[in-house]
Amino acid sequence: MEQWTTSMWRRMLSARQEQGEALATLLRQCDENALIVGRQRVVAPNAFVIELLPKVHRLIAASPVPAAPALAGQVRRHAAEQGYTFARPVAIDLRPAPDDTAVWFRVHSRIAPAKGRES
Repeated sequence: MEQWTTSMWRRMLSARQEQGEALATLLRQCDENALIVGRQRVVAPNAFVIELLPKVHRLIAASPVPAAPALAGQVRRHAAEQGYTFARPVAIDLRPAPDDTAVWFRVHSRIAPAKGRES
């Protein structure tokens, strides 16, 4: 699955972009937005939205193998290596970006609260 995800992103993204840039951005979001909530607990973002150029989104959406679960697995593995925890399971939503965007992708992240704590 990991090889498929990597090759899929390589095909979808511009040749001038480094392989795995989208995954690297997800992992960077974890690192940069992690919160220390106790001596032994660091909570990382668990809700991600990846906005893709509409043509790239269509290609990924048409694929028989869903990309979001594979990317979520990579995020979970990174979090385990770093000692991060999540407030609830990791969720990745792939969406088409607004038509006026000039970037291949944009990543947004947040820490979605545990069930029963949402307002």
